[in-house]
Amino acid sequence: MTTAPWRDPALTASARVDDLLSRMTLEEKTAQLYGVWVGANTDGDGVAPLQREMTADYDWAELITRGLGQLTRPFGTAPVDPALGAQALARAQRRITEAGRFGIPALAHEECLAGFTTWQATAYPVPLAWGASWDAGLVEEMAGAIGRDLRAVGVHQGLAPVLDVVRDPRWGRVEETIGEDPYLVGTIGAAYVRGLESAGIVATLKHFAGYASSAGARNLAPVRAGVREFADITLPPFEFALREGGARSVMAAYTDTDGVPASADPGLLTELLREEWGFTGTVVADYFGVGFLQTQHRIAGTEAGAAHAALAAGLDVELPTLKCYGTPLIEAVRAGEVPESLIDRAARRVLLQKCELGLLDEDWSPEPTERIDLDSTTNRALARRLAEESVVLLDNPDGLLPLAPDTRIAVVGPRAADALAMLGCYSFPSHVLTHHPDIPTGIEIPTVLQALRTELPDAKVTFTEGCGVDDPDTGGFEEAVARTAEADVCVAVLGDRAGLFGRGTSGEGCDVTDLRLPGVQGELLDSLLATGVPVVLVLLTGRPYALGRWDGRLGAVVQAFFPGEEGGPAVAGVLSGRVNPSGRLPVSVPRVPGGQPWTYLQPPLGLAGEVSNLDPTPLYAFGHGRSYTEFVWEEFTGGGPAEIGTDGTYDVSLTVRNAGERAGAEVVQLYLHDPVASVTRPDVRLIGYQRLELEPGESRRVTFRFHAELSAFTDRKGRRVVEPGDLELRLSASSAEVRHTAPLRVTGPVREVGTDRRLRCETEVS
Repeated sequence: MTTAPWRDPALTASARVDDLLSRMTLEEKTAQLYGVWVGANTDGDGVAPLQREMTADYDWAELITRGLGQLTRPFGTAPVDPALGAQALARAQRRITEAGRFGIPALAHEECLAGFTTWQATAYPVPLAWGASWDAGLVEEMAGAIGRDLRAVGVHQGLAPVLDVVRDPRWGRVEETIGEDPYLVGTIGAAYVRGLESAGIVATLKHFAGYASSAGARNLAPVRAGVREFADITLPPFEFALREGGARSVMAAYTDTDGVPASADPGLLTELLREEWGFTGTVVADYFGVGFLQTQHRIAGTEAGAAHAALAAGLDVELPTLKCYGTPLIEAVRAGEVPESLIDRAARRVLLQKCELGLLDEDWSPEPTERIDLDSTTNRALARRLAEESVVLLDNPDGLLPLAPDTRIAVVGPRAADALAMLGCYSFPSHVLTHHPDIPTGIEIPTVLQALRTELPDAKVTFTEGCGVDDPDTGGFEEAVARTAEADVCVAVLGDRAGLFGRGTSGEGCDVTDLRLPGVQGELLDSLLATGVPVVLVLLTGRPYALGRWDGRLGAVVQAFFPGEEGGPAVAGVLSGRVNPSGRLPVSVPRVPGGQPWTYLQPPLGLAGEVSNLDPTPLYAFGHGRSYTEFVWEEFTGGGPAEIGTDGTYDVSLTVRNAGERAGAEVVQLYLHDPVASVTRPDVRLIGYQRLELEPGESRRVTFRFHAELSAFTDRKGRRVVEPGDLELRLSASSAEVRHTAPLRVTGPVREVGTDRRLRCETEVS
C-alpha cells in the first residue's frame, strides 16, 4: 500500500498540503472553511448575537461527505458530562473521517476565557482579575492548565484571550478585557497565549481590532478611533501576543472602523496582519460575523457577496456556521463571481494548521487517552491563588480591616450569598446553565457569606440581602438596617450579575448608560451608612463603578472583579487577614458616574483643567492598591540628568523593603511622561512593572532597562518614530502616585522603528 504524499509525516507541512489541495474538489476545499454548531439554540435566547436569526440549516449526514472544517463548541453548548462528551466528540470525529474521501477530522473549538466553558470545569477569575493580579507568570500557569483540560477531551482551539483595551467602562464586555492600558493587556495577554499554546491548543486572539472602542460603549457599535489611537493603543496587545506568545489564530472583530468592517478589511487582515507582521496562522470570524456583512453592516447584498468580501480581505474560516461559506459561496465560484484562488488560499491555511496539529496523520486517533477531571485540586489551587492575588484593597483609612475574629458582623447585599456573583458571563454557569435551570452548577462555588463564616468561626455573622441586583424594590432595606444596627461592623457585598444581551448588568450586550451601582444598591449603601456602624464595601463586579458619593464615609473598600469559583474564600481571606491584599487596579475607578468615557491614557486636554467644569480625575487611579504591610522604596539610582541616543538604553533601579510585620507583595510600576512631542501624547503611560513578593524585613532590588524605542509613537505621517527631546521616567505605585522620577534627554535624529521594535521593558530583580 502506497501512502499518499499528504499523509507522509516525513514531508514538510507545505508539501503535504499542496498535494492534498491538488486532489480536492471545490466542495471539499470549501468544506474546510466553515464550522457547524450542533445543538445550537434557534428558538430562544442565545449565547451569540442574533443566534436565532443567523443559524443555518444543514443535513449532517450529507454535509460531512465533503469533510468539515470545524466543530463549534461540542462541550459549551449544553451541559454534558466531560467523559461522556469526550466520547461523543470522538464518535463525531469518526463519522466525519469515515464519511469524507480523505478522512480529515474537524478542528474542535471552545470558549476558554475564564476557564474551559463547559460543565464541571474550573471557573477561573475573569481576565479583568488577571490584570488586577499584575502577575503574568501565574496567568501563564493557569492558561497551561486550561489548555491541558481542552486537549484531554479532544478540543484543538481555544477562543481566547480578549486583547481589547478598555476605552469606556460602560461597555458590557469590560469584564472580558485585561484592563485599560495596552502594555498591561499585552504582557498579561501574551502570557495567557504562551500557556495555552504550550498545551498544544491554538490560541485565538480577539477581537481584531478596535471592538472596545465602539461609540457610546454600545456592543457592536461603529468605531471612530483615530489612526494614532488605533496604532498606539488598540494594536500593541496583538503584537505582544503574536510575537511573544506565538498565537496561531486571530478572530476578526464585529465592528467597523471609519466605515470598514474588520471582517472585510484587507488592510487589517492581510496587509497589516500578514504582510507587515508576518502572521501565518488562520483568521476566523466572530460568530456570524461573515453574515453580518450582509445583514448588519450592509456592505454586501447577498450571502455570496458577504463571503467574497470576507475571503478577499483574508478571513479564512466562517464560524460558527456555513451560512455564507457553504452553498452560496460554491455557487458564486461556479458562476465565476468569486475566484477559486481565494478558496485555495484560505483552505491552504486551514489545512496547514490541521497538519501542525497532527490531524492529517494516518495514525491520528480521536479517542481520549487521559483521565478527565476538569476541576482538579490542582486547578482549584490555581484558581484560589489567582483570585487571592487579584483582590484589590482600595481603601482602609482607619485600619478597620482585617476584621476582629470575634466581632459581630452584619453581612448585607445581593451578592453575598449568591454563587454566581463570583462568575463572569463566559463561565459555563452564567453562560449556558441559565438555560438549564434544573441542572446543578457542577462545581463547588463558596459564597462570600459561607467563606466568611468559615474564616471567622468565632464571629457572630447575620445576613440579609437588602435588595436585588438590579430591581427597584427597597422593601428589604428595613431589615438590612436593623441587622446592621445590631452589629459591630457591616460588610456590604454589592455588584453585578453577569449575563448576555441584557440578561445581566455586566457581560456581552449588557452595556450601561452610566457608572452608578446597578438598581438601588447605592441607596442601600446610604441606608447602611446612616446607622453609624462602620461599613466595609465589598464589590464583586465586571467593571469599575463610580464611588465618589461614598468617599471618606466607608470603613474600607474591597474590589474583586468576578474572581471565579474560589473567589469567595479569597475575598473572605482578605477580610479576615489570612490574605494580605496585593491586587492593583487594571482600570481606573471613577469619582462620578457621568465622568465617562475616560481612562488614564489622556493627553493634557483630557485631564482636569480650566477649559471645562467637568473634572474626570478618578477616585482611585489605574495601578492603585493597598496592603496590610508597609513597603519602603529606597536606594533609587537614575535620578540625575542623563542623555541617550534615539537607539540607546538607560537603567533605573531601586530597592523595595517590606518594613511591616507580615509577608506581602508590592507592584513597582514604571511610567513614561513625554512633555513635548509632534502629536499630543498621554500625560503618562505604563511601560514596565514588576511584582515583588517579600517576607517581613526582606528587600529586593529591581532594575528597569529602558530603551528609547519604548517611547515610540505614531507620527503625523503614520510612521512609528522615536523623537529626540526630553522625557521623564516615573517609578510609581500607581499612575497618580509617583515615588521617584528620572529626567532623560534623547538625542539624535528622529528614528523610524518597525515591527521588530522593542515592546517590553526588560526587568531584573536581585
